[in-house]
This record gives sequence, structure tokens and C-alpha cells, in this order.
Amino acid sequence: MLSFIAKNWWMVVLRGVFAILFGLMAWTWPGVTLGVLVTIWGIYAFADGVLALAAAFTGATGRPWWALLLEGLVCLCAAGVAFFQPGVTALVLLYIIAWWAIVTGVLEIVAAVQLRKEIEGEFWLGLAGLGSVFFGLFLMMRPGEGALAVTWVIGVYAVLFGMFLVALGFRLKGLNDLVARRVV
Repeated sequence: MLSFIAKNWWMVVLRGVFAILFGLMAWTWPGVTLGVLVTIWGIYAFADGVLALAAAFTGATGRPWWALLLEGLVCLCAAGVAFFQPGVTALVLLYIIAWWAIVTGVLEIVAAVQLRKEIEGEFWLGLAGLGSVFFGLFLMMRPGEGALAVTWVIGVYAVLFGMFLVALGFRLKGLNDLVARRVV
């Protein structure tokens, strides 16, 4: 099973890269209108959802299929709201992002516990999940900070979350290389 998980390390890295790119866009254009921010975030949530669903149906990451399926569906639903309800207020968008981060974070913590059974000392996914939960709670506790400040916070979160996923992906790549050497 570990061999199969490690062979698909690139999917985890790709999810992390999308998160980092989204975060960098949020930093680059802090004065962006809410509509554009909604669209950019919707694209990120859509890509993240599609990749999570792909992993659920292929079993590529070794995480429980139901957790990836649920995570992918939550991401796609959040993206759908962003695309089909662009007039949503900043406060409602903030709560959608907050709940998305909390639900995704809890599912990633659950998956990290499962992954520890396969990889000794693994904590990157759990750390990403914990960061997601804290980010969502922060947004819920301070909704009135303003769109500009939230843009920066979202950017920081996305870059950190992406870095954690990239780190996990490259750890899996190292395991893949180790497994490949053992086979030869």
C-alpha cells in the first residue's frame, strides 16, 4: 500500500502548488474587487475539489476514499457558490471560506491519523489540517476586519497550507524513491 501512495506523490504537490499560487495572487492584488477575489478563490476551490475527487476515485493517496470524496464535494460546493452567487456579500463569503477551511481541516486531521498507520512520524497533513481549522475559526471570530485584511490573511493561509502539502508530497516522493531502490 505504501508503494502505491508514494507513487502518486505528485498529486499532493500539485494541490500545494495551486494553494501557493492562489495565495500569491491574493498578495499581488490586495486591492482587487470582491468579485474578482470570489472568482480566483472559486478557481482554487474547484481545482482542489477536482484533485481531491480524483484521488478518492483512484485511491492515489491512500487516504480513506470517503474523506477525500467528502473533501472534494465540499470544495466543489464552495466553488459553485463562488461562481453562481457572485453578488454574495463579503460577510457571507467570509463564512463560506471559514466553514470550508474548518471542514477541510477536520477531514485532513482524520486523514493524517490514518496516514500515521502507514508512515512513521508523519505530521505534515495533520499540521495543514490544524492550520485550516485555526484559519476558519479566526475568520469567524473577526469577520469585520475588512476585505483587504481578509485578502492578506487568505493569502497567508493559502501559501502556508500549500507549503505543508508540498512538504508532504516530497516526503512521499522520498518514500517512492526508497521503495523503488528496494525493488531493484
